Amino acid sequence: MKLLAKYNRVNLITIIIVMLITGIIYYQAISYILTGQKDTDLVVEEQEIFDYVKLNHHLPQTFESNDQQISFTPASPGSVKREFINTMYFKQWGQDEKHKKHKHRREGEYESARGLISSVTVGDKYYKILIVESKVETEDLIRFIFLITIGVILLLLLVLVVTNRLILNRLWQPFYNIMSELRLFNIADSKQIPKLDNNIDEFKELNNAVIDMAARAKNDYQDLKVFTENASHELLTPIAVINSKLDTLIQTENFSDRQSKLLNDLYSAVSRLNRLNQSLLLLVKIENRLVHDKQQMNLRELVDEMIIQFEEIFNDKDLKLTYELDDKEIYASRYLVEILLSNLISNAIRHNQHGGSIIINLNAESLIIKNTGDNASLPDEKIFTRFHKSSGSEGSGLGLTISRQICENFGFKLEYLFEGSFHTFIVKF
Repeated sequence: MKLLAKYNRVNLITIIIVMLITGIIYYQAISYILTGQKDTDLVVEEQEIFDYVKLNHHLPQTFESNDQQISFTPASPGSVKREFINTMYFKQWGQDEKHKKHKHRREGEYESARGLISSVTVGDKYYKILIVESKVETEDLIRFIFLITIGVILLLLLVLVVTNRLILNRLWQPFYNIMSELRLFNIADSKQIPKLDNNIDEFKELNNAVIDMAARAKNDYQDLKVFTENASHELLTPIAVINSKLDTLIQTENFSDRQSKLLNDLYSAVSRLNRLNQSLLLLVKIENRLVHDKQQMNLRELVDEMIIQFEEIFNDKDLKLTYELDDKEIYASRYLVEILLSNLISNAIRHNQHGGSIIINLNAESLIIKNTGDNASLPDEKIFTRFHKSSGSEGSGLGLTISRQICENFGFKLEYLFEGSFHTFIVKF
């Protein structure tokens, strides 16, 4: 999940929770205020009754309306406790209301109300007073105020979310620019990560840290590259001298079988060292894109040539070759493509079993080379790393590394799969 999305989610949840709590408190506060106002009206009615009894020495005439009901009930002296209550009362419908709601049996309905229980003494008689006033208008007012408030809150919430998305996207744009530069960063490329112009201190520090890190990585890589090139070139002369001296030594003396074996082992070791050195030099050239002889070519013709070159080796190991080749035009270095094909085909031969099979398919999307061999998948996360090879291999361990680097240079992709009994290498164009 992106940081911006997580921030918006947490922010939105927090705001909703706060708004709900605040809304409940706000609703209760409004209800409390309006209920207090209703209680004040009841007290006024109560005082008017007291004043009427004091002046006239008898109870006022009882009456009922749609919004107020007053009743007097005889009671025992001192048995009535003065209090405010929430209650219900039956409201009679008018003629218009009866016409609208004719489907109901009863000509009225119960509504919520606020009541005041009190008492009054008239002469020697004690009466319980019940004053009831409708709360419908009050509740409608509360509901109306609450809905308006909720609407305003939702509008503010929507504006806040949209504003956060727009503003935060703009604020985080320098970060995304830095990430884009990091994705495009290539240690072998001479292009430097640019210094971004922004007024946010944290992003300035991040940009400076990335620039410094990239510069150190490039310097270390250049030092390593120069060392590898120099070491490989310096090894060429002593290897050539050793080879020459061994050739002279082998031709000038008669040796015992033990001495001949030792010389052959030494000669083989020097040959492997020479191949390793040549592979390292080639890998440096490929990684630094120092081979520039790109041209348009038909890959099918190159594969045909390679098959002819390896024909004797196929026959020596009694390998069954099956191939199906379509025309495929590519723009690449012929020299490097020949090395790629040679590495993959020789790899399929070297790790095959006597009397095994090799299948080569070429189409517009990919080049596929399959071979039989050990009935177990290779560790595909390691086979393309430098100097990785099986215990019985006599190679340098750089063939597949060079092959993948060649593919990357030309925008191809080299993959390994183990399907059935076949080890499969796929070059996707």
